[in-house]
Amino acid sequence: MQMIYGVKDRPKVPRLLLFSLQQLLAILAATIAVPMIVGNGMQPSAALFGAGVGTIVYLLFTRFKSPVFLGSSFAFLGSMGAAFAGGVSMSLGYLGLLIGAVFAGLVYVIIAIIVKFAGTKWIDKIMPAVVIGPTVAIIGLSLAGNAIGDLMSGSAMHNIISGTTIEVVNGVEQIVPKIISVAYANQFIALLCGLVTLGVTIACSVYGKRMVKMIPFVIGILSGYALAAIFTGFSYLDGAEFLRVIDFTPFETLGSASAWYPDFAFVTAFKGGYNAGELGNVGAYIGTIAVAYIPVAFVVFAEHLADHKNISSIIEHDLIKDPGLHRTLLGDGVGSVAGAFFGGCPNTTYGESVGCVAISRNASVITILVTACMAILSAFLAPFTLFLASIPKCVMGGVCIALYGFIAVSGLKMVQKVDLNDNRNLFVVSVILIAGVGGMVVNIGKVTITEVACALILGILVNLLVNIRGKKAEGDGGAVETAEAENGLASGVEPIAQEGVIEAAQADAPAQSDNADDAQNAEADAPVQPQATAQAEVQNTAKPKNKGKAK
Repeated sequence: MQMIYGVKDRPKVPRLLLFSLQQLLAILAATIAVPMIVGNGMQPSAALFGAGVGTIVYLLFTRFKSPVFLGSSFAFLGSMGAAFAGGVSMSLGYLGLLIGAVFAGLVYVIIAIIVKFAGTKWIDKIMPAVVIGPTVAIIGLSLAGNAIGDLMSGSAMHNIISGTTIEVVNGVEQIVPKIISVAYANQFIALLCGLVTLGVTIACSVYGKRMVKMIPFVIGILSGYALAAIFTGFSYLDGAEFLRVIDFTPFETLGSASAWYPDFAFVTAFKGGYNAGELGNVGAYIGTIAVAYIPVAFVVFAEHLADHKNISSIIEHDLIKDPGLHRTLLGDGVGSVAGAFFGGCPNTTYGESVGCVAISRNASVITILVTACMAILSAFLAPFTLFLASIPKCVMGGVCIALYGFIAVSGLKMVQKVDLNDNRNLFVVSVILIAGVGGMVVNIGKVTITEVACALILGILVNLLVNIRGKKAEGDGGAVETAEAENGLASGVEPIAQEGVIEAAQADAPAQSDNADDAQNAEADAPVQPQATAQAEVQNTAKPKNKGKAK
């Protein structure tokens, strides 16, 4: 994919701030969702601060060559729950979060050391494009349910009574009302806000000029938020509660001092008063934390590989080789520990960030750095943080349809290079897609192997199984390839012609300017006629090879 801004490019300051805000909006919902799900006093602003710190650490380890943002990892939700379940006191629970993050980070460090000395060729052998491509697609497809669920829901909630339930009160069973929390907004109102967000984002990306084309998420989110705010304003009329999409109640905390600074995890963790409860001692508690965190770290390692293969294909530079997998692992591992120290949540590379790079065609690593700084500063700016938190689910759902879709498509583009006429490749891709889309999740004790990890593991095993005899083994796939090579069928000539056209187009395209803004204008003025001539020449050259039957 041709980037408008390359990894080393530096957009002008006004554009840089807008691009960074767009990245922040892309990763925001998932980053602050993790502490909200875990609860126990964890603050979204602290998680945002930790994500910014973790990202800076990652950029330092990768020598500012990998344009990816780190955010709160959902894979460790169960592990974080185990930390609080095993510690009776709140301080021990938070200490468990820090210890667990250190265990997970150590796993990454150990793997990085192994990769440093063993190299990465073994990774290419067990995880070629036929494995990584559909796995990357699953990363996006596995999030599709979240995007659609958010698309149909507003953020303003209220409690209603839904039947009754039996609870034991003072040793006596009693029938009590069952209270559930539901959204005020009618699902069609929420759907409209989400679709407007998606439509504006698409229109800006496809039809926008220059700057508008590069910040479709910012414009789309603001458009959806404005429409939701209008509906919410009318919802305060009598009988119009079904129009209430946005929850403005968090802004009532602006007068509180705690709203202006995050409550960092390490502050609570080091307060003392540790009580291990039923486990009896802190040593047993630490053992429980190790069991809860370490296996999950291996699962996240698989997703780390897929994410970096994905971003490598988008920016057309292999990050596994430069800066190297050992550096990305060290950056992710140490960055995760640093992020958890402040926010309590281990971090991981975000697919939303990768999708934002793909859609905006901005791979500038300086954008990621400024985004990290914005995340850190915004943790102390209550109005800004509360505004970000007030963006309704339906609006973020509209944006996430595009984000997650781009992740899936980038994986499918990798599969394009795979010969699916070969049954060996067909079986590998099929198993990965069905396992991932089907939601295959394996729970081993407190460890959850996600659908992405399950799909990747199965894909690796199937790929090894079908290639036991080596890639030169005879079979239907090999016969097809041989027939095409000997007979010169159209399916064999076509890629050659396309390759020639691409090379001709690259030769005729204007040289990339040091200034990315000039490069964008040059792209629009690139000549077309030489490409057509080159295509005709290549096709004429290819014709003598095609002496077999026409297909």
